[in-house]
Amino acid sequence: MTTFTDIAVPDSRLAREITELVRDTESPLLFHHSSRVYHFAALGGKQRDLRFDPELLYAGAMFHDMGLTHAHSSADERFEVDGANAARQFLRGHGIAEADINIVWTAIALHTTPGIPQHMHPIIALVTTGVEMDVLGIGYDHFSSEDRDAIIRAHPRGDRFKEAIIQTFYDGIKHKPDTTFGNVKADVISDKEKAFAPTNFCHIIRCSSWPN
Repeated sequence: MTTFTDIAVPDSRLAREITELVRDTESPLLFHHSSRVYHFAALGGKQRDLRFDPELLYAGAMFHDMGLTHAHSSADERFEVDGANAARQFLRGHGIAEADINIVWTAIALHTTPGIPQHMHPIIALVTTGVEMDVLGIGYDHFSSEDRDAIIRAHPRGDRFKEAIIQTFYDGIKHKPDTTFGNVKADVISDKEKAFAPTNFCHIIRCSSWPN
């Protein structure tokens, strides 16, 4: 069991196999980021007195960026869906109930869709809580400096995490920019490719096959 705050990584065969798979598949930056997401998510759940299955939360947190890796990146799906599909395949192979798999799938698929996850199942809400804390600093002051420091000691951010994670996002989605329509990752493409013209919702409406 790995613990350094009031939150521990689940001490189970499933969690150990998730850790091994993610460590072997993702870059160190993404592995440590995903690990921090779990701890911030679980701490956030404790602060809000939410009831959740730690194993399912761990699966959602650890697989949430798996779609950025070459091994799990499709040609035409959003990277969030690729990660959700990878988690679903893994959990099905371990006999997890389909209802629980669907919760994890949804948590991963929606983790870059602000404003919706917090109204859903605790696992779905908390994966986004962890992601937003670690990447965007949302809720930073809701966590004690002791907890933040302990998590970062165990899973370092590195000297240039902010720029490094933006570059990692870009590297994982640059081959399919159209999949960023309607989500925050369009900003990543725009940041790296100044000539990028994101799909415009109003343009789609005006140019649809429907007569005026």
